[in-house]
Amino acid sequence: ARTVPVDLADEASVAALAAATGRFDHLVSTAAMPANGPLAELELADIHRAFAAKVYGPLLLAKHLAPQAATDTPDGASFTFFSGVAAWRPAPARTVMATTNGALAFLVQALAVEIAPVRVNAVSPGIVDTGAWDGLGPDKAAFLRSVADRNPARRTGTVDDLVGAVRFAMTSPFVTGTVLHVDGGGRLA
Repeated sequence: ARTVPVDLADEASVAALAAATGRFDHLVSTAAMPANGPLAELELADIHRAFAAKVYGPLLLAKHLAPQAATDTPDGASFTFFSGVAAWRPAPARTVMATTNGALAFLVQALAVEIAPVRVNAVSPGIVDTGAWDGLGPDKAAFLRSVADRNPARRTGTVDDLVGAVRFAMTSPFVTGTVLHVDGGGRLA
């Protein structure tokens, strides 16, 4: 595996990535740029950045990299993007997050048809203890416990849960156009 930084809002950056990458088996993008806050306070530039990370970027990645995907391997080639539970559980001050994650879910279906046989899927995490919640300080444990108490799995997610979902998406040659919900049922609660 190789990690490569790229500016998904800049088509030249994505094209340069494609030129430097060559043939590949799987691409995973975890890009996100939230534009959270009350609707009346949202700035258009922040909304554009959020859409660049979750919608425009995946489109550009598919445009420039799909022709190089190694579709002749046993598992085929795949793109895996990250959506998020906010698309299925919108909340006040999370309108843009819900919209970009939802748009990505539909984009995955469209790309799966457009660039077939390259497979395209998304992982949609719920509340996962990745370190993103560390800023809550001493309130983090109580927050994660409250999330666990509300979802059907009765726990919060782990990085290993996400890794397992990404591996499944990459190695399952009959799965495409799918959103894998790794949220402990949080979208249902």
